[in-house]
Amino acid sequence: MTDVSSPVVLEFINGPRAGEKVSLTLPCVIGRGAESTIQVTRGDLGTEHGRFHMEGGVLCYTDTGSTNGSLHRRGDVFTPLGGRERSAELWNDDVLELGDPAGPVKLVVQVPEVPLTGIIASRSVDDVDQLTSRVASEASQLNVLFTYASQLNGAQDLTQVFRSGGLMIFDLVPGATHVTVALNQGAGRFPVAVCLGRSGGELEGAISRTLMSKVVSERTSLLLANAPDELAGARSVVAAGLASTLCVPLWIEDRVFGVLQVDNRDKPGVFTGRDLEAVTVAARQISLAAENASLMEKVLAAEERLKGENSYLKREERGVSETGLIGESTAMLSVVEEIAKVRDTRVPVLVRGETGTGKELVARALHYTSRRAEHLFVAQNCSALPDNLLESELFGHTKGAFTGADRDKKGLFELADGGTIFLDELGEMPANLQAKLLRVLQEGEIWPIGASGPRKVDVRVVSATHRDLDEMVHEGSFRQDLYYRLNVFPILLPSLRERRSDIPLLAQHFLSIYAGEFGCELKGFSDDALAHLKAYDWPGNVRELQNEIQRVLIQRPDQIAQPSDLSARVRGLRSSSEELNIKGGSLKEMMDNVERIFLARALAESENNKTQAAKALGITREGLHKKLARQGMT
Repeated sequence: MTDVSSPVVLEFINGPRAGEKVSLTLPCVIGRGAESTIQVTRGDLGTEHGRFHMEGGVLCYTDTGSTNGSLHRRGDVFTPLGGRERSAELWNDDVLELGDPAGPVKLVVQVPEVPLTGIIASRSVDDVDQLTSRVASEASQLNVLFTYASQLNGAQDLTQVFRSGGLMIFDLVPGATHVTVALNQGAGRFPVAVCLGRSGGELEGAISRTLMSKVVSERTSLLLANAPDELAGARSVVAAGLASTLCVPLWIEDRVFGVLQVDNRDKPGVFTGRDLEAVTVAARQISLAAENASLMEKVLAAEERLKGENSYLKREERGVSETGLIGESTAMLSVVEEIAKVRDTRVPVLVRGETGTGKELVARALHYTSRRAEHLFVAQNCSALPDNLLESELFGHTKGAFTGADRDKKGLFELADGGTIFLDELGEMPANLQAKLLRVLQEGEIWPIGASGPRKVDVRVVSATHRDLDEMVHEGSFRQDLYYRLNVFPILLPSLRERRSDIPLLAQHFLSIYAGEFGCELKGFSDDALAHLKAYDWPGNVRELQNEIQRVLIQRPDQIAQPSDLSARVRGLRSSSEELNIKGGSLKEMMDNVERIFLARALAESENNKTQAAKALGITREGLHKKLARQGMT
């Protein structure tokens, strides 16, 4: 076994060097190549698989672009390295797995830690409710927590949360000179997010890794009265000039997502156990506010992304209206006109149509072309969640309202205040929620689960269903008063077979979207392929056409799509004379019947424009006239 004299040691668990302990002289390379500092002769490792090095005073491992990659493991947390994430900080007892994931080389990192012999006090975050009761008994501390609660809850981003939280801690703990926050970015990294001085200005901060490791692993708040003596030689302590230190986790449920360190950099022995309790209680408030701010940032980012996407589906494309709806047929132009009439009113809209016709797209068009476009658009499929979860998702709940409700949650109606909510598959909504929805429409109020009173909201409701609500009202499974409220302005979406002239536009639109995603260079469709697309009845409507175009891109990645690239059902290979409604007779009589069917279909699709009909059929206008005359269709 290799003699270990370096403070950092690798212990091989398996592989060619199983049982060996290797001391590290940094920086060094591990791999199968003869030039590697630590050579492991296995074919699934790279010549220079990875590198151990110091970065910012911290031991790190970086995968240097190996074929099979590396895996960093800390407890139950696994971080693959080698793709987007290449590096990980290394703590004591971290495990690295190198090479083939099915049977990797495993090694344990041993980093001697500075013993924490001078811990004056510790508090588990699992006891935070008891700590809160004790802190609340001190009027001055309770007043500070109450004063900053509204600032924390109103913070829109993490920076605001940590600034308000830092100022709160300075008021709670008069002896503090610095407050530093470090956030978990995965792979064992906890970079400093913010460091505040008592004046409120931002400073350069440092977190004690020795303290942080214990705080994170044990979910415990710690007090050290004399940091230089107790953490002798620790780089972070020397660099920051720490004297007295409190170190507290930031956590949500079982997840520790950061560390809060409170320092006095002037003299030791400043803090007390009561200070530690106060900071732990404050850390809970800061953690909840940070979680809310993170969720809000995600919501706002999603909203901005939707605004960008809903420019709205590429308006410069031929056939794309201001609403983003694609089509030049009379049926679709009528839908666009209906949207323009109602978009800036508060009137509920019920969108009806077959599955796959684009009901949510109409809802988005109503929102993003209206004065509500600056607010949020949210959508919920009423058949996608169980009744109790659907109620919470739509109307929200308060902390403790039911088992698992560990914090207040805003429902979609509250999130969409000022904007629009789209309720898909409305016919699946249970009776008790129908009553709640009726209250929203009548009174503009929601009542979250467990709340003591209602909350006002201003939300435009757009709903959709493929079910027959008239029949459901007759059967008693849908409230009649709710139906009348929702059906103030119905919009009926045509099926794709009712607007066949739009099929080429839609097909080209989907081709443009997915060709780049699939890495294809397909330019378009042959006339025969388009004829098949237009002749098929599309029971799944636009969604089925979208799927068909994706399939075509897989079949033919370049050039022009041919009929043979289409699926059998679209090519009509399973059609029979009965399906085409062809009467029996001689071959000539049946062929004449087929010709009449396709001539009539071409005229209907072109709205009796003979030039367009002839083009769709691939014949001249004069040839079309001759065929119509021969069939008695002039």
